[in-house]
Amino acid sequence: MKILDSLPSDFNSKTVVTIGTFDGVHVGHKKIIERLVKTATKSDLKSVVLTFFPHPRMVLQKDADIKLIHTIDERSHILKQLGLDVLIIKKFTKSFSRLTAKEFVSDILVKQLHAKKIIIGYDHHFGRNRSANIENLKAFGGQFDFDVEEISAQDINEVSVSSTKIRKALIEGDIKTANKYLGNCFMLTGKVVKGKGLGATIGFPTANLHIEEDYKLIPKQGVYIAKTTINNHVVYGMMNIGFNPTIDSNNKQSIEIHLFNFNEIIYNENLVIELLDRIRDEQKFESVNDLKIQLQEDKKTSLKYIKKYHAQ
Repeated sequence: MKILDSLPSDFNSKTVVTIGTFDGVHVGHKKIIERLVKTATKSDLKSVVLTFFPHPRMVLQKDADIKLIHTIDERSHILKQLGLDVLIIKKFTKSFSRLTAKEFVSDILVKQLHAKKIIIGYDHHFGRNRSANIENLKAFGGQFDFDVEEISAQDINEVSVSSTKIRKALIEGDIKTANKYLGNCFMLTGKVVKGKGLGATIGFPTANLHIEEDYKLIPKQGVYIAKTTINNHVVYGMMNIGFNPTIDSNNKQSIEIHLFNFNEIIYNENLVIELLDRIRDEQKFESVNDLKIQLQEDKKTSLKYIKKYHAQ
């Protein structure tokens, strides 16, 4: 898959295009992408997803509190696995939002992307102030010689409901439900940074994960069973999201993972952590020894789960 961070000026292939933010690429989105790829293959066209970043709400509504299920890099990684030919990540700006519907269609979809078919939701709105709808797009199709395939209300509702359920599940710590709707494991991507080393003092050293993107949705605090891939090897562990109230007075939330049977130094490494299940809430214990006993139980629970569901 080719990833472009701007609209191409030298794109020659004829295309079939779908458009959207595709946050939290999940089973509903994947159905749309599969339809896109299948149509492109059948019609000898290139399959193209046109997506936007930052999220339009961040730009137009100054919505600093919006949290996304996937970072833009995570979104790209997942889309790449679906057989897509081209992913275009168009920078969303106020000036771009002011394009009229006709300018968007003629200048971008037709002149730059050479679209011969658009696959889009029945409720899609576009152009300045989102003034145009799918009927307008179909009319433009007649004018500029491209077809429009409408995604049904049922399929669009599945996409909408899935996104809502994923966000709700993550906020509540229901990682099983989130993963079900995603069709794969929810991921946290970040760089390993030095922490205070408190975990090592009780026999549970951790890798502290720094996530640069402040718009990334972080699940409910607690202890999770997780896995990552380091040097092409899958490594399992347990992750804590929270404040370590038993041994740390710091009010800053941390994300740290204790990796099983692993003792390499991985500072400054970028890790993609996949969350498999949630064990318990974070809690404050009466003593460090009580915490250590609980962590040993958490490890047993994790290993039992891994053996049952992820034995290799």
